[in-house]
Amino acid sequence: MQSIPVDTARLGVLRCANVPEVKFSNFETQEVKKDRDGNPVYTVAVIVRPDGRRISVIEIAVSGEPQGLEPGQAVKVTGLTAFVWAMGDRNGVSFRADAVTPAHATPAQRKGGDA
Repeated sequence: MQSIPVDTARLGVLRCANVPEVKFSNFETQEVKKDRDGNPVYTVAVIVRPDGRRISVIEIAVSGEPQGLEPGQAVKVTGLTAFVWAMGDRNGVSFRADAVTPAHATPAQRKGGDA
């Protein structure tokens, strides 16, 4: 799988599209997907609109539950990476980030603590 660092400064204003949702590794058993350290993985849908371009929604996976995110709120995405994948006749791009936080978060909120 090829990983590509993404310059979020070129993506324009990023907005949260929905509240974070836990990601399942198995939908039938509702088994929660975990990262290498055993933390649950969440998905955050983010609205992207680069200057003068069409709006896109990307789903970004993050480790641990992001705090303080509300639909429509401007967000900051830290350490965004795109992964190009292919499985059989299917292919696509998935996204992962170190963190998705409110754009004007306090330092405690950025670290996942209570503010």
